[in-house]
Amino acid sequence: MKQNIKNQSIAEIISRRRENVLVRQDGVSLLLRILFLTLAVWFLFSRVFFITQASGNDMFPAIKDGDLVIGFRLQQDYAKNDVVVCRINGQQYIGRILARQGDTVMLDESGKLLINGTAQNGEILYPTYAVDGLEYPLTVPENHVFILGDYRTQTIDSRDFGPVPMEAVEGKVITILRRRGL
Repeated sequence: MKQNIKNQSIAEIISRRRENVLVRQDGVSLLLRILFLTLAVWFLFSRVFFITQASGNDMFPAIKDGDLVIGFRLQQDYAKNDVVVCRINGQQYIGRILARQGDTVMLDESGKLLINGTAQNGEILYPTYAVDGLEYPLTVPENHVFILGDYRTQTIDSRDFGPVPMEAVEGKVITILRRRGL
């Protein structure tokens, strides 16, 4: 009888130790998974994608002040009308690419925008007036783009700081999250 009680207690001790080892292994496994997931998310949002907040109404009505903008950093070739985020002199700007390298931009006093001799109307509601500092017609240099905000009368864009070097373009906007109602 004493031996049976002794055997049960040894079996219980072995069972408890086995359970403790399994719990410890599960904890380590969970921590490693969390670490891996954290590193994967960090890598994705520091090297592949980015999230930024729009400040100002440069792209109104497409992007409003305070909206969250998600962009793709790995875009190599930008097309006309792509919305991009760029950094000029430490300041972030969001704008629409209207001309690429080799294109000729012409702005006249009536607010008409011509790219390679073709009028650009589209869905933009505001006239595009030239700003002092650049001379038109302007040919966009190699490895540069000419960006304009959609709210043409109240924006700072390539009319103010000139064509944007491709190195200054952080990426293409792929989606917008409206902050109203969150």
